[in-house]
Amino acid sequence: MKIAIGCDHGAFALKNKVAAHLEKKGYEVKDFGTYSLDSCDYPEFAGAAAKAVASGECDKGIVLCTTGIGVSISANKIDGIRCALLSDVWSAKMTRLHNDTNMMALGAGIVGENLALEIVDTWIGTEFSGDERHQRRIDKLMALEK
Repeated sequence: MKIAIGCDHGAFALKNKVAAHLEKKGYEVKDFGTYSLDSCDYPEFAGAAAKAVASGECDKGIVLCTTGIGVSISANKIDGIRCALLSDVWSAKMTRLHNDTNMMALGAGIVGENLALEIVDTWIGTEFSGDERHQRRIDKLMALEK
């Protein structure tokens, strides 16, 4: 599985820890930046990661900033993206089971490293339920883009 990852300066350290964690588990990680602690604009990096997921270049994506809000909004502006802002394991599981999210967002100032890695593992490890009722709702949700 190929995972896109992107962040702004506020989540640079956590992004690197998440990427290393994923690579250690055998995932291929494509890093869309940022690559330093210099102040930057989150839509550039979240947008690039989301475009890679939407195009099929990457299977899933993870975006990070201080709160996770800005990057989740940015990712969700790209057609075909369903990005959930996550700060707990239960939501990580449910957003995959029910919403088949293809991206997730984390707030480095909200979750610590250990919780972030547990959320990532749960989100990546949970498959979509495939239930008709959930697929129907996803189809209606995605139709809102048109």
